[in-house]
Amino acid sequence: MIEKVTLDHFTIAKMSLEDFQEVLTISTSFPLVPWTQRMFLEEMANPLSHCFVAKLERNHGASVIGFICFRNVEDESELLHLCVHPHHRQKGIGKRLMQFYIDFCIQRGIHSFYLEVDPSNQPALHLYKGFSYNLLKVRKNFFQGNQEGWVMVKKTLKNSWHGNSMEGF
Repeated sequence: MIEKVTLDHFTIAKMSLEDFQEVLTISTSFPLVPWTQRMFLEEMANPLSHCFVAKLERNHGASVIGFICFRNVEDESELLHLCVHPHHRQKGIGKRLMQFYIDFCIQRGIHSFYLEVDPSNQPALHLYKGFSYNLLKVRKNFFQGNQEGWVMVKKTLKNSWHGNSMEGF
């Protein structure tokens, strides 16, 4: 079983308990909706959920520079959380995590992708629109009970994936 995929200068691997401290630090760098350790543990224990980290290889070992968590049910997927360390943003890491996510899901028969996003998060909106996500609806008082959230959707054609094998994930 393959445990990781290497993409250029960093590796995408399944999130492990050893990653928690770095993941929590990155999660709190985006103050709108940081996840708690309990939230990550619940997602990792959920058989429908998948959590992965991007790790930068260094001389003294690898450090987590981003993560992505999502849940697949039948032919739908919901992106739950995507975050990149502030020092590593605008370097294509979020884009590579998104491409990994979409390839992973399409290989498993996913055809509809959903996410919620704060409409003031322009870097996230730019990223999602680059992956053909479109506004589906607006949720009032979604984030922290006082900010609207946008529900976005991406649809793919059945049997449209022709990428590399990601067997083992």
